[in-house]
Amino acid sequence: MNASVHHEFAPPPVGGFGRSLSFALFMHLLLLAALTWGIHWKTEPNTLSASAELWSAVPAEAAPAANEPEPTPPEPVKAPEPIQKIEPKPEPKPAPAPPKVSAEAEREAADIALKKEKEKKKLEEKKAADIEKKKKLEKEKLEKEKLDKEKAKEKAKEKEKEKAKELEKKKKEEALKKEEAAAKAKKSAADEKRAAALRNENLKRMQGMAGASGDENAKGTALKSSGPSASYAGRIRARIKPNITFTEDVAGNPKAEVEVRTSPDGTILSRKLLSSSGNKAWDDAVLKAIDKTATLPRDEDGRVPPVLEISFRPKD
Repeated sequence: MNASVHHEFAPPPVGGFGRSLSFALFMHLLLLAALTWGIHWKTEPNTLSASAELWSAVPAEAAPAANEPEPTPPEPVKAPEPIQKIEPKPEPKPAPAPPKVSAEAEREAADIALKKEKEKKKLEEKKAADIEKKKKLEKEKLEKEKLDKEKAKEKAKEKEKEKAKELEKKKKEEALKKEEAAAKAKKSAADEKRAAALRNENLKRMQGMAGASGDENAKGTALKSSGPSASYAGRIRARIKPNITFTEDVAGNPKAEVEVRTSPDGTILSRKLLSSSGNKAWDDAVLKAIDKTATLPRDEDGRVPPVLEISFRPKD
C-alpha cells in the first residue's frame, strides 16, 4: 500500500523521480564548484603602480626695481595630489539557482493553493449570503412597517365608522324622543281640549241653575237631575259584555272597575282601569271590549254622561 495519500485535486504522479534526483545533485555540485572558484579569483592581489614627474611653473621676466623693494618670496609649488588607486569593482555574484521542487512538494503546494482558493470562495459566498440576508431583513422590515401603517389606517377607518354609527344612532334616538314628545304634546292638547269642552258644558249647566227643579235637599247644580237612570248601567254593560272574549276559569267573581269618557253623542273617547280585578286577562278582556264597542247608548233623557264608572264581573 502506498504510504503517501493522493489528494483528489493533485496532479497525477510523474515517473523518473530517481533520475531527476541524481541530475539535481549533480547540478548542485557544479554550482558549488563554480562559487568556490569565483571567491578564490576575487581574493588574488591586484596592485597598480604609477609614477609622476614634477615641473616648475612657466618662467616670467621680473619688472624693474623701484626703491628696491624687498623681493617677494615665490609662492610655494603645490605638490600634486597623490593618485588614488582605483580598485576594480567586484563582479556581482550570480544568484543561486532555485532548488528544484519535487512532485510531492508541488502537489502539497497545489493542495494548499486549492484549499486557500476554497476558503476564499467560501468567505466570499458567506459575505454575499450575509449581504443578501441583510437585504432580505431590511425588505421584511419595510414590508412590516408598511403593513402596520395599513393596519393603523384600517383601525382609524373602523373607528371613524363606529363614530359615524354612534352619531347616527344618537340622531335617531333624538328624533324618536322628539316624536314621542310631539305625540305626548298632541295627546295632552287633545286631553286639554276635552277637559275644556267638559268645563264649558258644566258652565252651561250652571248658567241655568235659576230654573232648577230639584227638591230642597238636592245638592246638584243643574236645572234638573242629570245623573244616569237606574237601568242605564245595566244597559251599558249589556252593550259591552257581548264584546268580551274570555274563556278562562277564575276563582270567585273578581270585579274590574273602568272609567269611560264619552262625547255628547255617546262616542267613547277614552277608557282607564280604575281598580284591577286581580286577573290581568279579565282586565284586558274588558278594556278590549270597550274599545270594540266604540259607542254607548243614550239614557232615557237622550243624553250620555261624559264620565262613567262601570264595573264588570266575569260571572254576572
